Amino acid sequence: MDLQQQVQALIDEAPTDGGMPAAIRIIAPLLHDLAEQRLQHEQYYVLQNLQGNWQLTTLQHRQRPGLEKTVVYAFANLQDATRSSRSAELVALPIPVIPLLFQLLALEPVDSLLFLETVGDLDRGEELTRQELQQLVQEALRQNQPSPPMDIA
Repeated sequence: MDLQQQVQALIDEAPTDGGMPAAIRIIAPLLHDLAEQRLQHEQYYVLQNLQGNWQLTTLQHRQRPGLEKTVVYAFANLQDATRSSRSAELVALPIPVIPLLFQLLALEPVDSLLFLETVGDLDRGEELTRQELQQLVQEALRQNQPSPPMDIA
């Protein structure tokens, strides 16, 4: 599925209650632009356990051991994902990039997605923090709120 099809699927599958459809119509193009500008692939492989839970990895800062963050690795291909797995209970499943970005918004324990873009290179990637994504979404929603009517009297 290309990015535009992924965006349309996200909009079509949005819950119909409350303001969710309108919010998704605002958020989806933002996710499209983010994927197009910063990422190289239309889908990524994420390691999951047999219950479908993503593998979370806690990383510690080398110079400041008390500083840590929880990340999910998103691999460019199946071989890299499989090679990085150290457990037979984990499977690597492809996830389209737009739903992957959208899910990051709700994953409270996850600080970042680390996109390993270059096949065979598991040491460098593109990091997208949940905080950065939430700020972009909040700004987009704020810009698209109807302005209150002016009181001319």
